[in-house]
Amino acid sequence: MPWPTEPYRPVIADPPRRRRTTLGAVGGGLLFCVATILVVQFLRPSDSSPTSPFSRLSEALSPSPAPATASPALDAFGNSRNVKVHFSMPNKEIDFPLDRNGVAADLQYQWIRFGDSTSSEPPRPLTLAHLVAPPRPGFYHLAVVNGLDHDVIEQPVLGVIVPFDQKVAGRLNGYNIGTYIAERAGRDDHERPDGFVEVRPEVLDLQVTKHLKLADFVTHDEQGDVWPKYVVLNRHLLDKLELIMHDLGEDVRPGLTLDVHSGFRTPQHNARVPRAAEDSRHQYGDAADITIDADGDGKITMTDELLVMLAVDRVEAAHPDLVGGLGLYMGKRFPVPYLHIDVRGKRTRWKG
Repeated sequence: MPWPTEPYRPVIADPPRRRRTTLGAVGGGLLFCVATILVVQFLRPSDSSPTSPFSRLSEALSPSPAPATASPALDAFGNSRNVKVHFSMPNKEIDFPLDRNGVAADLQYQWIRFGDSTSSEPPRPLTLAHLVAPPRPGFYHLAVVNGLDHDVIEQPVLGVIVPFDQKVAGRLNGYNIGTYIAERAGRDDHERPDGFVEVRPEVLDLQVTKHLKLADFVTHDEQGDVWPKYVVLNRHLLDKLELIMHDLGEDVRPGLTLDVHSGFRTPQHNARVPRAAEDSRHQYGDAADITIDADGDGKITMTDELLVMLAVDRVEAAHPDLVGGLGLYMGKRFPVPYLHIDVRGKRTRWKG
């Protein structure tokens, strides 16, 4: 018997309902508001400034660039990153590595004399290619000028030296330097310094490296009351001494100190030092006699000197441009053993 069936009724789906969410309403309202503002902006005169809060919205979406300036590059501080001074002749182009921050093309620079707050010289355009040293000897900070803003760079400091030919009859401004071998008749095969760093009492404590001051290199002679004094100081020597300190672990040993017994020697003073070489590298500012308590026991012994000698060999192997002399001085003639270190350009070893 056949199953009863329902009469056929076509199924008609309900029409889709239009769903209106709160977010859609808000979005439509926001779109209407923005459109209205844009229309108003379009109809307003072109020299009118945008009204708040639309101006703040625009600034947030397109923030103003940071002010342009410049700062020293890492290599401005030598291989050790701890040399805090450069040297130059007056009015000469110098290599003063800078990193430019920002995109302003109208940056300028000035030199501010150590101890002053303003410069007496007009600003010059700043390019990454070169800077020009001040015309007068002394120590200077670099100031980067951007409009009314002056960003003074504390380190490295620039030392402008007094040209060698200003020394007359062995003296410079009353300070007795003496005569170099190259100044003697028929001895022009010897070198002579380019000039002299002028040292006044107010710059004695100037840090030339992380561990050393300018005073460490002043000649220990009988001219204690004569000012200004003059020294010759080679930046490569400063870098080498700091690299030796780094090799000995000064980064993790804050008590590690470097003592300079003898830095620059004038030719006049060098002639009076017993057993000093006639053409000693001390006269050219690229040598120093030093002690370092390398083992940290509070005493200077041969153990310290051997540790430092090994550090010198490692530094020279890593930095061939800093190769030079290494002399060990020990015995009853000296209160403690010490080392002579220089950057003469060739490897030399001796015991004195």
